Amino acid sequence: MFMIGLRQTTYLLALVIMIGWLLHIGKPVLLPVIIAMIALYILGNVTSRLGEVPVIGLLPAIVRRVLVLVSFTVLLVLISAYVVETFSQVATVLPRYESNLDELVLRAANAFDVVDQPNWETIRAATIDRFSITPYIGPFLLSLRGLGGTLFLVVLYAGFFMAERTGMAAKLALAIGDKTKEDRTLDLLDRINTRVGDYLAVKTTVNIIVGGLSFVVLVAFGIDFALFWAILIGLLNYIPYIGSMIGVLFPILLGLAQFGSFTLSAALAVSLTVVQLFVAGFLEPRMMSRAFNLSPFVVLFALAFWSALWGLPGAVLAVPLTASMIIMLAEIETTRPVAILLSASGKV
Repeated sequence: MFMIGLRQTTYLLALVIMIGWLLHIGKPVLLPVIIAMIALYILGNVTSRLGEVPVIGLLPAIVRRVLVLVSFTVLLVLISAYVVETFSQVATVLPRYESNLDELVLRAANAFDVVDQPNWETIRAATIDRFSITPYIGPFLLSLRGLGGTLFLVVLYAGFFMAERTGMAAKLALAIGDKTKEDRTLDLLDRINTRVGDYLAVKTTVNIIVGGLSFVVLVAFGIDFALFWAILIGLLNYIPYIGSMIGVLFPILLGLAQFGSFTLSAALAVSLTVVQLFVAGFLEPRMMSRAFNLSPFVVLFALAFWSALWGLPGAVLAVPLTASMIIMLAEIETTRPVAILLSASGKV
C-alpha cells in the first residue's frame, strides 16, 4: 500500500511540475488566450445586460455581441495609445521631478543636520546622484510594442470565442448523444458561466469605480498623468492585499517628486486610502451578491504561483483565475468539498 501511495504521489508531483513548466514556456501563447476567456465572460455579461436596455434590447443578440466586441476593441486601442503617449511625456518632465527630489532630500538632510557632516558628499555621490530613471524610459517604451501584439491577439481570440459560443450547445449535444446527460451538462455549464460572469463583471465594475474615484482625487490634487494612474490603480485592484497598496503608492511618490512636499503627499495618501477603504469595506461587499471569500493562504499561494510563472500579468490574473476555478468546483457535486476547503468561511 505504501509503495502504491508513493508511486501515485510521485506521478502527481511529476504532473504538477510538467504543467508548471508548460505554463511557463507557453506564456506567449497561453496568456492572450486566458485574458480573452476572462474578457469573454465580462463581454457576455455586458451583452446580456444590454438586452434589458429599452432600445438596444430590441437588437438581435448577434448585433449586440458585435457592438460590445467593437467597443472593447476601441477601448483597448485607446488605452494602449494613451499609455504609450504618457510614457513619452514622462521623459520630458523627469528632469523637473529629479530636481524636486534633490531639493526635498537636501531639506530633509538640513532638518537632521547631516549636510555639514564630512561624509555627506560621499554618501550623496554613492546614493542619490547615482539614481536616475531617464535611461529606463526608452527600453520600456520598446517593450510596450509586445503589449500591443498581446492585445491584438486578445481581441482576435475574444472575437472567435464569441462566435463559437453560439454553436457550442449543438456541438455538445452531438458529442454527448444522450438527452438526459446533455440537459444536465448544459445546466451545469450555464450555472458556472453565470456565476463566473457575474463575479468578473462585478469585480471589473468595482475596479472601474475605484479608478474613477481615484481619478477625481488625483485631478483635485493636480497630479500629472492622473488618468494613467487611475487606470493603473483600477487594474492593480485585481491583486488582493498588495495590489491596491502598490497602486496608491505610485501616485503618492509622483506627488512627492512633482511638488517636493511631504505635507501634500501625506494628504494625497490619506485621500486615496479613504477611497480604497470605502470601496473594499463598503461598496464591494454590497455589490457581490455571493461572496467568493478565498482563503488567505490560497490567495497568497495563487499570487506567488502565477507571479512566478507570468510576472505582473500573472499577479493580476491570479485571483480571477482562482475564484473562477473555485466557482466551477463548487457547482460540481463531487468537487464541492474541495471548493469549501479553499474558501475562507466555507461559503461557496
